[in-house]
Amino acid sequence: MLEIAVSAESAWPDHDWEALALRAATAAIERTPNGEILTAEALFEVSVRLTDDAEVQHLNAQYRHKDKPTNVLSFPMVQPDLLETIGQNSDDGEVLLGDIVLAYGVCVSEAEERGIALVDHATHLIVHGALHLLGYDHMVEDEAEAMEAIETDALTSLGLADPYLIRED
Repeated sequence: MLEIAVSAESAWPDHDWEALALRAATAAIERTPNGEILTAEALFEVSVRLTDDAEVQHLNAQYRHKDKPTNVLSFPMVQPDLLETIGQNSDDGEVLLGDIVLAYGVCVSEAEERGIALVDHATHLIVHGALHLLGYDHMVEDEAEAMEAIETDALTSLGLADPYLIRED
């Protein structure tokens, strides 16, 4: 079973972010070989933090040595190769998959640039972040296409457009 905990800074507009994050993470996870997480007896938890650019810049500098804000950061707590057995071996039946952190200013700018709603862009970034928690890495050439295909499929299932199509205005 999947559980999402969301904390949102005041800059983020009022929205049911927990429901959005649950739909996005579920759509991503069910399209991977780890889809059994969604029906497992163990509780798999994802934390989503909606914060400002300054906090994301600090985290990005601290963990990735890049002193600038970015749209989304993911912090996996479980090695991908252990996901199959970790739920069965958890002491209390709970597993923290990891944290996903979104930067408000960067997300707003990107959404405006793409001509899409902030909630749609945030949905994409949570799908993207959930895949990182499962070990997907778009920086590895062989994995980038597979990750994008899962993202596109997940977003389509949520009624959203392919974010990787180039818009021609």
